Amino acid sequence: MNQSTWDPVPVRRRIAERMVPRIGPDAWAIDYMSFPKDGKISVAVAPQYCGALGKQANCQVAVSVHAVSDTASCPLQWRLFVPQEWADDPARRRETGVPEEFGHREKWRLALDVLDEPASWGLVPPVVVADAGYGQNADFRDGLERRSIGYVMAIRSDVTVHPHDAVPTAPPWSGNGRKPRPRYRDKPSPVAALGADQGRQAFTEVTWREGSRGPMRSHLLSLRVRPAGVSPNPRANAT
Repeated sequence: MNQSTWDPVPVRRRIAERMVPRIGPDAWAIDYMSFPKDGKISVAVAPQYCGALGKQANCQVAVSVHAVSDTASCPLQWRLFVPQEWADDPARRRETGVPEEFGHREKWRLALDVLDEPASWGLVPPVVVADAGYGQNADFRDGLERRSIGYVMAIRSDVTVHPHDAVPTAPPWSGNGRKPRPRYRDKPSPVAALGADQGRQAFTEVTWREGSRGPMRSHLLSLRVRPAGVSPNPRANAT
């Protein structure tokens, strides 16, 4: 495949342009695909978490975006993740034919890349969904907001946020040096603590999926918050 004489992008574009209208996706899902491998010569192979096996293993990993609905899923674009050890090993890169311009790039940046290319084809997601591996990354969420892309992301319970009524403020400027930038004056709280503060009665039992052993239920709380770890924006919020 690394010696192919034809460009695969037009094929990917035709698939995306044909399948998105047919599927009528409810969302585009950011995830990654993993391919277990033996040896060290497959491009970008390394010991890393392998979703196909559910453990650390020697594998390749590709970040992907799929158009999804309740009944269908179709890959629209993907990028091979190049681990840092490959970026630092020119001999192995030459042996396997990896171009010089392809180096290590974090998965969240690759996820934005796989959204940008379909956007250049005129395809825009209704909303982007992803697990906590992406949702807890403030830079990734900020990248989606800068692209005006709505999203629903999982996060870990220890991710910190500010209450929705928190307002960033700046102290008076003395007239010397740079003007102080607005920031939140109170320390952010983990989402688990903020949710617990609402009390048990604030949660609602929801049946969210029909599983193989019957309905799957959870107690859920919808709460508007402001993300910590990014430049304050009074209009920015998450639920």
